[in-house]
Amino acid sequence: MLNSILRGRTIAASLFFFVVLMICPMSGVSAAENETIPATHFTSADLVRGVPPGWTLDRRAGTVNLRLEKDGDDFVVRLMSDRKSSFGMKRELRVDLKEYPILNWRWKAGRLPSGGDVRHAATDDQAIQLYVAFPATGFPAAFNTPIIGYVWDNEAPRGWTGRSDQIGGGKLRYIVIRNKTDRVGEWYTEHRNLYEDLRTLFRDLKGPVATTVGMQIHINSQHTKSDAEGWIGDIFFSRQDKKEMAAAAPLSFTR
Repeated sequence: MLNSILRGRTIAASLFFFVVLMICPMSGVSAAENETIPATHFTSADLVRGVPPGWTLDRRAGTVNLRLEKDGDDFVVRLMSDRKSSFGMKRELRVDLKEYPILNWRWKAGRLPSGGDVRHAATDDQAIQLYVAFPATGFPAAFNTPIIGYVWDNEAPRGWTGRSDQIGGGKLRYIVIRNKTDRVGEWYTEHRNLYEDLRTLFRDLKGPVATTVGMQIHINSQHTKSDAEGWIGDIFFSRQDKKEMAAAAPLSFTR
């Protein structure tokens, strides 16, 4: 039964089903001791069972092509998918967003899936995707786990938000951060107030818990039968910068 739920990306809300079964806090982390909480920190090109240490491989379809590469003084994840591929890596991660609301990361797209468009299930392919999961709101968890996906799309406009059209994806809410108007081969650094995004995108939930339970990095291009390539570097949570957040534009939920 579990294998049938996890097979394929058609049931998008199952992306983090493993997380809600094994929630564990990060040891040694407290608001008083740290200004940031790292979600990734790659120190070498070594992989364990095909992924960086501490992560779990999530192969949905096709061939996995994932590696760690040196970029300056840092190591970054490189993902390459072909016309049949959908895969990524995931980990448990518990962060209190009331203390650390800002999600920070940098990423780069090398090739975008031809015609990829997050707004339609038949073309829901992206070169690089970053997902954050929250505690399940009901049973079964596979259909009731709130997830926010920050994606580098192709056709969808930057700033678009909406639900997933994938079957069972009602609790998966997207935000398009980059698209085809942004330059491929160039690194971009992102900062999102994840706590505010959670409150805006999940207004239909009564009092969503402001604690994460997991994170996933993903790539797929099997719907558009094309190739895709993306990189992602260090990801971390930080405290709110009041000046920067005061100048940020409010997020609206499209549908």
